[in-house]
Amino acid sequence: MIPLAVFRLLYDYNWWARDRQLEACAGLTEEQFRRPLGSSFSSLRDTLVHLVQAECVWLDGWQGRSPQMLSADDFPTVAVVRERWTEVEGRLRAYLEGLDESAFARPFTRTRPTGETWTSPLWQTHLHLLNHQSYHRGQVATLLRQLGAAPPAVDLGYYVVLVQDARR
Repeated sequence: MIPLAVFRLLYDYNWWARDRQLEACAGLTEEQFRRPLGSSFSSLRDTLVHLVQAECVWLDGWQGRSPQMLSADDFPTVAVVRERWTEVEGRLRAYLEGLDESAFARPFTRTRPTGETWTSPLWQTHLHLLNHQSYHRGQVATLLRQLGAAPPAVDLGYYVVLVQDARR
């Protein structure tokens, strides 16, 4: 099992990378932000909302709540995305602080909207979420390039050297 401390570092990295990408998005016009570009999700906005949604859905599940679904229409600007995502981050950080290694190793059962149910150790679901976020961050970088904006460097190695090493 991967130690909980590693996951806390990866979540810190996740939100650091998010903030850097949102800074790059802030320079776009509202039209650019919502422009259909033909990726996994229609626009840069829709991709970012999907990332917020993923963190909400998993956190709700881990806390035993029914997931609340978000509508991209409720996120007209980058500022609104940032505000909502920061709120989700706060909730997720509080949740992570309440975990210990034994809780992280316990089984977690998830029922998908299709009715399919599966069980895996809780830590694997966190790894899935973090991997999911990295996957779509790559799409955000591509979408920024398509819109003529420069995507920031958000590699984990860059984060470790720039942020983590500076804290030591």
